[in-house]
Amino acid sequence: MNEMQKLVDEINKHCYNYYVLDNPTISDKEFDALYDRLVQMERETGIVLPTSPTQRVGGEILDGFEKYPHEYRLYSLDKCQTKEELLKWFNDIKAQFPAATFTTEHKFDGLSLVAMYENGQFVSAGTRGNGLVGENVSAQAKTIKSLPLQIDFKGKLIVQGEAMITLSNLKKFNENTTEQLKNARNAAAGALRNLDPKKTAERNLDFFAYTIHFAEGKNFATQAEMIEFLKQNGFNTGTYFKVNSTINQIFDEIDFLDTARHHENILLDGVVVRLNEVDKRDEFGFTAKFPKWAMAYKFDAEEVSSILKDVVWQVGRTGKLTPIAIIEPVELAGATIERATLNNFGDIQKKSVKIGSRVFVRRSNEVIPEILGLAEELPNSKEIPQPSICPSCGATLQEIGANLFCPNHDDCPEQVIDRLANFAGKHGMDIDGLSFSTIEKIYNAWGIKKLHELYELTGQEFMMLEGFDVKKGKRAKNLEKALEDSKTVAFDKFIYALGIGDVGVKTAKDLAKKFATLSDLMNAPLESILEINGIGDVVANNIFEYFRNADNIFQINKLLEYGVKIVYGEKATEFRETIFNGKTVVLTGTLQALGRTQATAILEALGASVVNTVSKKTDILIAGENAGSKLDKARALGITIIDEQRFQDEIK
Repeated sequence: MNEMQKLVDEINKHCYNYYVLDNPTISDKEFDALYDRLVQMERETGIVLPTSPTQRVGGEILDGFEKYPHEYRLYSLDKCQTKEELLKWFNDIKAQFPAATFTTEHKFDGLSLVAMYENGQFVSAGTRGNGLVGENVSAQAKTIKSLPLQIDFKGKLIVQGEAMITLSNLKKFNENTTEQLKNARNAAAGALRNLDPKKTAERNLDFFAYTIHFAEGKNFATQAEMIEFLKQNGFNTGTYFKVNSTINQIFDEIDFLDTARHHENILLDGVVVRLNEVDKRDEFGFTAKFPKWAMAYKFDAEEVSSILKDVVWQVGRTGKLTPIAIIEPVELAGATIERATLNNFGDIQKKSVKIGSRVFVRRSNEVIPEILGLAEELPNSKEIPQPSICPSCGATLQEIGANLFCPNHDDCPEQVIDRLANFAGKHGMDIDGLSFSTIEKIYNAWGIKKLHELYELTGQEFMMLEGFDVKKGKRAKNLEKALEDSKTVAFDKFIYALGIGDVGVKTAKDLAKKFATLSDLMNAPLESILEINGIGDVVANNIFEYFRNADNIFQINKLLEYGVKIVYGEKATEFRETIFNGKTVVLTGTLQALGRTQATAILEALGASVVNTVSKKTDILIAGENAGSKLDKARALGITIIDEQRFQDEIK
């Protein structure tokens, strides 16, 4: 029994490091060996300790949910969507309590969950329900690896938090099942309210604690103390928490979090602002529904529903067809959305969407909107037919896996134009003035099909194009010069420009780092390409086969013959030596000169890996104004910290 208890404690410690701190201290293989040893001991003895991690796989299917009466009423949060509303609420509290401070915290978008502990052991868990009575989901909650089954505090404790599925776990689940989950919120709710705990375990939920309703023998002076107590007892409280004194500080945090949420691995729909001083909360009291001392500032919606009107098919540079959904116009994340992607025909089948049905649409961080799944099938809904011929050239399509391909590589107009546009684009040869529409004109005028043929064109020929003969042909001359200037190109940009299937900006950079020269890349064995982190079998095979195609080799040789010069290694601006090369970097706080998206792009171009969470693996923290808990954690771990001015100096 002593050996089993030690083993249980050791495994739970590693689970905490992995699932809460995001800082594993042993390999997966070592963890599996410990876990397998515990399973064997439990089989041999017939004993399963209350805190054993083997309980997290889920037990028998329940007949139904029992009622879960809450010892303390669970209130909703009052909500606002304008800073004017928030300012009024702030001033009302400051008028009564001038010294008040306020916390800003993530507003988690999952399912509310209350967990009870006694004598340091997990006892039960329930959903919010109507605030007075919820559903007993104790068996389901046990499967959540970031919800501790044992804590140091021995008194009775009632904790409230949010059950959620991370976006990466949602993606992984959907990739490996025909049962498509529509979104992270529904996925968490469906998992926690599933009568089969094993089904709950399959979705790999997380728990984020944010308040304490009761802690026997303890009183907390502030919300900050409460959060610290939760952390000390092994609860995951998320990656962000800040104490603020002024409304301008709160507004700055809201602006920061509205941008930062796009880089988080969880669904966030706002900022919770609370009065930090717990003893003053009773003075402000409650309405019938809300505590008066807290407010949820809601972000603009990133997910809505709309009617799917039609599906059109686009042909890309590799011949792959992509279905584009035409939807009834809808306002989403500050834009009017009328089109959204559906990835491929297999995606259409998985998501069960139909023309005339109501579908969920999501857009974040200016990413192309995506159809998430079916919201409602309406009476006039009809199946989306699988096309059999290419909409661009009429060739018979080929079905490979979940995708459809046009095999007419050289004579399919959309394929050729997209290939040329990719070559000339800013991530490729960056030929100024050679836009998609100009390439369409060039294709229609001369029918060029190969990449190198762009360098055969002259200013005189450009003068023949519509709109290029004005102002004494200045536009045509500029384009001729841009073509010549583009011939000196960084290695990663040249790789991207070739248009290899599934090779984007990041993969092109990774290949340029791995292989010293174009010759090395062209002659690389498949095994060597697979060694690059993040490149799987499909992409590696695309790269390998590209350089085994005689026509591709001919094009590359012609490009070099026409004067294209590849700049390798540190001579390329993308890979100049800085303190960020090969480092893991975290951004925190508000950057005044650069947005976080732009700063991230610059860091990645300089060879850094930008992540959201501070851990022992972090090399550098860039701290902007009003940096919060990430800065504190970085200091505690001895991580190199630089301010925005130093960051600006380094990237000049």
